This record gives sequence, structure tokens and C-alpha cells, in this order.
Amino acid sequence: MNLDSFKDPEIARSLVKTIKSYDIDDVNLMEVCGTHTVSIARSGLRSVLPPQIHLLSGPGCPVCVTPNEDIDKIIALSEIEGVTLATFGDMIRVPGSRTSLQKQKAEGASVEVVYSPLDALKLAKENPDRQIVFAGVGFETTAPLVAATIKHAKADGVSNFSVICAHKNVPHVLEALVNDPEVKIDAFILPGHVSTIIGSKPYEFLARDYGIPGVVTGFESVDLLQGIAMLVRQLAGGEAKIEIAYARGVSAEGNTTALQMIDDVFEECDSKWRGIGAIPRSGYRIRDEYAEFDAVKRFDPDPGETIEPKGCRCADVLRGVIPPSKCGLFGSRCTPQDPVGPCMVSSEGSCAAYFKYQIE
Repeated sequence: MNLDSFKDPEIARSLVKTIKSYDIDDVNLMEVCGTHTVSIARSGLRSVLPPQIHLLSGPGCPVCVTPNEDIDKIIALSEIEGVTLATFGDMIRVPGSRTSLQKQKAEGASVEVVYSPLDALKLAKENPDRQIVFAGVGFETTAPLVAATIKHAKADGVSNFSVICAHKNVPHVLEALVNDPEVKIDAFILPGHVSTIIGSKPYEFLARDYGIPGVVTGFESVDLLQGIAMLVRQLAGGEAKIEIAYARGVSAEGNTTALQMIDDVFEECDSKWRGIGAIPRSGYRIRDEYAEFDAVKRFDPDPGETIEPKGCRCADVLRGVIPPSKCGLFGSRCTPQDPVGPCMVSSEGSCAAYFKYQIE
């Protein structure tokens, strides 16, 4: 396979021509994946599409959808004597109700940025006198490796390692969005990374129960344009199917080994999403068989009262109700250097992408 073809400008121009050839009214296409949001912004894709096609950014940034009470719990764990909080880089700057992990670290808390949960497990093995807590935040993409790490910790008898589990799964939030009266979604640009794990079958309810088409796409401009062309073709023809425009990475069944790893260690639970609220079965919790690695059960952190940032409209951005530029704090009070909400912090956040690429 020639991967350069996914960046070929001639193919891109041909796909744009195809998209423009369909006779459709105004339609809203929501990209669910944060990496798609960044790719669309970086490539200037909106500028080449016909004006009746509107791209909405959805809740595809796991750091962004983690609610303040969970951020506060993670921060509270970093304040416990003898605990080292290990986290991915994006999480360290996310403001909670009163502070952030970055500020906690500056004030002396033991906070370490890691690139993998296995790095956190290594920290635990190298520092047996400290409790290492890993902040498990992410979708189905990161959950298998966190699950595997917990299994390794159990097999190796590592007693000073635990995880605060804030993992979420994508399909249930999509159902919440299509039932939200403030949100109008005609079709979904379905996530690439998540779909490499879960496949395309878990999205079939969108077409079957709601008549909403979806296409799983990759991340290059041609990937995205191909996915949009497939969606527009369905909408113009009155169809509703779930299709794959990323066959080099995604199958209908997904990665059965990774899915089994998730199921071995985690079970579905109701979970709260920032801006959306509690969604049944949309999160993961650690099974009782691995309860000794559940940091909340082990330490019972007290996060205090949850306080939402005044004026921040991250909640509306995550649901696709408004673009980031419509938030009154965007670009003035809230910037990547001094963020108010997580959508301006994460490299996958909609606000950060709109700010960096100056999208109005």
C-alpha cells in the first residue's frame, strides 16, 4: 500500500469535487475523535467543503470529558503522604476546582509524567517505599494497556501500585448525543483510534435505531475527505449505514485480544462526562478480582467540593452546541498558556485546535 496516496492533492481535489456534486441541504457532521479535530483544523478542510456541510467537534478528547470531580480526586491523591501520582502529560495542566497537578508538583507534591502505565509500574518496582498511583484516563484505545499493566502488577505481586480508573467508552456517549435536544447531528465521522480496538459493529445502532449514518476514517486529509464523501453520498440517497473508510486500520470486529483484556480487568459502569452528565454503561471500573489495585478503594481520597470554572463553555463545545470561538473566554481569558478549561489544555482539545489554527 502506498501511504503517500493518503496525502495526494490530486486525490483530495477529486474527492472535494465528488462531495460538491451531491445535492444536499445543510447537514451537520460530527467528528468524534480529538485527533480528527486537530487534523481537520491543521489541513484547513472546512475551507474547501461546500457551505452547507458543517463540521462539529464532539467529545473525542478523553482529558476534556473527564469531569471536575474526577480531576479533583486525582489531585487529592497527589496530596496524600507517601503517594506518587503518575500521569500522561496532558493531564498535568488540567485545572480542577482549585488547583492542578502542575501546581501541586510546583508546591512539592510527587507527580511524575509517564508515557505508559508500564512506566508507572516500573516506578513502583523501583520505589517500594512509595505508593505509585496511575491516573487511568482515556477511551478504549488506552484501556487495554492499563488493564494489562494491572494484570502484570498482580502477577508480579507489586503491592504499591494502583490505578484511579476514569476510563470511558465511546458508543454510549454517541447515543446520549443523538438524544440531546440541543444537538443536531446528521452523521458521524467515527473515530479511527478507538475503532481499531472496538471495530465498527458497536456503532451499528446509530443507523439501525436512529437512521444516522457513520463512517470510520483515518487521519490524513484524503482519509477524512473520503469519509465525508461517503457520508454525503448516504445522506443524499436517504441511506443510513455504518461504513469503514480506514480499512488499513479497522475491521468490523475490532481487536479481539485487546477487547478481552479490557473485559478481564474492567466492567462497564455508569459514568459522568463533562458537559453531558451521567451516561449509563459509558465508563469502566476495576473488577472485584483486581480491587487491590483500585486507588479510590485503597486511599478513599477527599476531593472537596466540586467547583466549575465560571464562564467556561467547554460543556457546550464538547456537545457540538457551539464552536470554541463562541465561548466568551476563548482567546482572551482562556489560552493554552493560561487555560481555564481542559478543552484548551489537551493537544486533542477543540479549543486548543481552534486557537492554534486561528479558526473562527
